[in-house]
Amino acid sequence: MANALPLLIEIGCEELPPKALDELACAFTQGICAGFGKCGITLAADKARTFNSPRRFAVCMPDVAVQQPAQKSEVLGPYLNIGLDASGAPTAALRGFAAKNGIALEDLQRTTDAKGERFVARSEKPGQPTAALLQDIIAEALKALPIAKPMRWGDHDFAFVRPMHWLVILHGSTVIDAEIFGIRSGRESRGHRFMHPQAVSIADANAYVDALRAAKVIVDPAERRQRVADEVARAAKSSGGTPRLGDALRDEIANLAEWPCAIACAFDEQFLAVPQEVLITTMESNQKFVPVFDAAGKLTEHFIGVANIDSKDPAAIRKGYERVIRPRFADAKFFYDEDLKTPLAAHQDALKSVTYQQQLGSVRDKCVRVAELSRVIANRCDVDAALATRAASLSKCDLMTRMVGEFPELQGVMGRHYATTSGEKAEVAQALDEFYRPRFAGDAIAQGRIGQVLAIAERLDTLAGIFAVGGKPTGSKDPFALRRAGLGLARTLIEGGFELDLEALLREAVELLPTITPTKGARPAPADDSKQRLTDALGDFLFERLRSYYAEQGFGTDQFDAVRAVDPETLPDFDRRLRAVAEFARLPEAAALAAANKRIGNILKQATDAAAGRVDPALLDAGAERELHAAIESAVGAIAPLATSGRYVDMLRTLAALRAPVDAFFDQVMVMAEDPAKRRNRVALLAGLRRLFLQVADISLLQGA
Repeated sequence: MANALPLLIEIGCEELPPKALDELACAFTQGICAGFGKCGITLAADKARTFNSPRRFAVCMPDVAVQQPAQKSEVLGPYLNIGLDASGAPTAALRGFAAKNGIALEDLQRTTDAKGERFVARSEKPGQPTAALLQDIIAEALKALPIAKPMRWGDHDFAFVRPMHWLVILHGSTVIDAEIFGIRSGRESRGHRFMHPQAVSIADANAYVDALRAAKVIVDPAERRQRVADEVARAAKSSGGTPRLGDALRDEIANLAEWPCAIACAFDEQFLAVPQEVLITTMESNQKFVPVFDAAGKLTEHFIGVANIDSKDPAAIRKGYERVIRPRFADAKFFYDEDLKTPLAAHQDALKSVTYQQQLGSVRDKCVRVAELSRVIANRCDVDAALATRAASLSKCDLMTRMVGEFPELQGVMGRHYATTSGEKAEVAQALDEFYRPRFAGDAIAQGRIGQVLAIAERLDTLAGIFAVGGKPTGSKDPFALRRAGLGLARTLIEGGFELDLEALLREAVELLPTITPTKGARPAPADDSKQRLTDALGDFLFERLRSYYAEQGFGTDQFDAVRAVDPETLPDFDRRLRAVAEFARLPEAAALAAANKRIGNILKQATDAAAGRVDPALLDAGAERELHAAIESAVGAIAPLATSGRYVDMLRTLAALRAPVDAFFDQVMVMAEDPAKRRNRVALLAGLRRLFLQVADISLLQGA
């Protein structure tokens, strides 16, 4: 790119929040690119590289023009009948327009729009040097960063994510003069806080990465993450086990260390008596340590810490890490031992004192409702209802334990452990952990049948209750995570194969709610008709969640609407129909048959009385009309057993064979014949054809129809 040079902008700060660092750095790059775009400055935005480390974020662009292009301006003025008087002389309005835009009357041009001819002031001025625009572009990009809690420092009026200490702006090898948050730009960056505390002079934008690497700072986030993974793997060899380094933990560690160095450590084996999930949570969430497992997948006494320094005395760091983790594990063991003194079921009464929601009662009240729903669902699915209700009654008891009070993220996990030690059935203990699944996008549903029943009942009550008190999600606000609960409910019903009437389930959940006193601004609920409105609203909400879910899997919204139109009773049935329609849509006959169904639907709207009639074979004309009737009769016999067993793919493949007789019928037969009897007979024939397709879906809604 002619007259273009690489550009480097680095913002240096105190240690930045590790979980927000990547987002901040990417947003900064996007803001800089957007700022250049507004100014019309040419750059290779697609080649912009984002860099960061715990004390900085930066953007480097390979080709940024040194000059803003000429700035053209066009201002529309008065129409001719306003700008010129009867003699053609300029009016005061036109003279004022010219003076306001700093242009001579004779330099005004004319243009034409829908209302006629008018004057226009066109001008062009040279663009500014890129260097002159950079300070404002950077300031705007920083202002737009997603900073939840900006900090103030010193006696300054400005605020930022962390106090800022240095600013590097290089266009090629030239320092661009600017001042941000009281810091003037230069070419001096900072190296590693301990291993290279001296300033680092950056010769030019292209030298940035190598110059900082030499100063023990890895600014490429991908390179730093890879180093974390390599270092952990190296350190784990001495333990003989396998480290568990998830992407989230790896990324967080990488954003805490500019020069990651892993150190193998160990803790006292006595702590392995505590459930391993507790120890893992403590290591990963609180200390950012990497746990190590044996070949059987069991936690060992080994762990790995990642330091932000290549120490000459790693043993000292190892002792520090081991000293830090011991009191955390000691606390966990104390909580666990104390919790074991009380059977899990003994916490049920304590749940009465914990408010779930002001109008929905206590957590214990919720457990009672969920238990009743679990009993109903279990009885309909040939699942042990006694075990399901027992699991429901215990489902929130671990909230009252010391361990969950200290580690809320272990809710459910500790319920499983405490249920096991209290002598509960294995299926009940498993359900207490599993019913929270899916916990996040991509997570699997509960595996055990009791856990699946409890997962359904729990989410039914949550959705019905929060909707009833006016807590339906709006826009981006979803404080009760109802969208996640709705999708979890739908997925469990579908993937678990629960052939349950969805409307009946929702209605039963609504019926179990206490009497709701309408809050200010909330819709009154549930007198009998409003109970049905609430049930309908819940159903609509679930299907909207499913619409997004299936769209992410590649199903078309038209395919979704085609199945929704026939209102399947159960969600597994909905899923089977949708997959059948998606397969049908790929057939060469699909578009023509969809169009035919749409045409038939329009005809039936105009002749509703005839649509309900029976076809009289004696009134059929020879040729296309009789051939279509015969094809329909044959299809009716063929798909009847398929419909009984829900083989929707085979049904639609069978119906796809009707394309030829349907096309021939519409080409050769006048449906709206003058003879009323024939007209009614032909409408009835088409109604029968439409009913065949509606046994699966309304394919007239498919795109291309």
